[in-house]
Amino acid sequence: MQVHGDAELHHAAELYWVQGMTMEAVADRFGVSRPTVSRMLQAARDRGIVRITLSAPPAAGHEVSRRLREVFGVTAHVAGTARAATEPQRLESVARSAAALLADWFGDGTTLAVAWGTTTSAVAAHLQPKPTRDAVVVQMNGAVSARSPLTAQSPALLGQMSSAFGASLLPFPTPAFFDDERTRTLMWQESTVRRVLAVRNAADLAVFSVGAFRGPMISQVYSGDYLDEDALRELAAHRVVGDVCTVFLREDGTYADIGLNRRATGPTPLELRRIPRRLCVVSGDHKVPGVIGALRAGVVTDLVIDERTADAVLRRLSGR
Repeated sequence: MQVHGDAELHHAAELYWVQGMTMEAVADRFGVSRPTVSRMLQAARDRGIVRITLSAPPAAGHEVSRRLREVFGVTAHVAGTARAATEPQRLESVARSAAALLADWFGDGTTLAVAWGTTTSAVAAHLQPKPTRDAVVVQMNGAVSARSPLTAQSPALLGQMSSAFGASLLPFPTPAFFDDERTRTLMWQESTVRRVLAVRNAADLAVFSVGAFRGPMISQVYSGDYLDEDALRELAAHRVVGDVCTVFLREDGTYADIGLNRRATGPTPLELRRIPRRLCVVSGDHKVPGVIGALRAGVVTDLVIDERTADAVLRRLSGR
């Protein structure tokens, strides 16, 4: 099978998509068959030379975006989904939208801070290759648990993201939560940990979701043996509705007096707000209270959310 270089694929894609030539005309130009042109165009998409996006016409999603901007000052990207869409379909929709945004924003010299989870893993799976130079992907919060088998998710997620952008990878090999806050204080003094924290805190871009404490699909941090029963009771007593980067939040956006946060390895909302662009990706009605808490905490600059969840957020805010 003939192997085509990037320049040749770019030329074929330009003729077909930009200049509007038919496949037959492109085939004549290259002296190849029409099926070969079809394979070339597919290869151009697979290699990230061509990225196709669909812009939805102004509709309900536009109004929802406007209202979220008015209330919270965020840029909301509302992913359209069918009314009967399942939870996995809604997740896939926001993941695709978020992956396209990351690809647009990520460039040479970018440092991206990533929080692990099901949603960010879905985003990583939709990234198309976009090689960059002098870029870094840094893990934002620890993922290790003595009892949970889910710790393998974090390296896979980070590997996908760094590979997509040709970026260096900086993992954060710490527990999600320390058993004792004094241990965390000591670890934060270690030079290797300080290096990761410095890169994380100086990131240009962060991507994360909101973990749901309650509902039909609670997040992994609550279901993956990261927390014992006493810790879960403490969170309930504090009226916790979710977490961002494994830092727990109430629906009013407060977090500082929640004791478990002193054992967490993720950035606090105050620290997270120092990163210039902060992309939060969410879907599902069960995440609505947590999304409101994250928005009130000011940790979001850009929100990718499916239309049904966005509507539910606005209804809850208005008391309906």
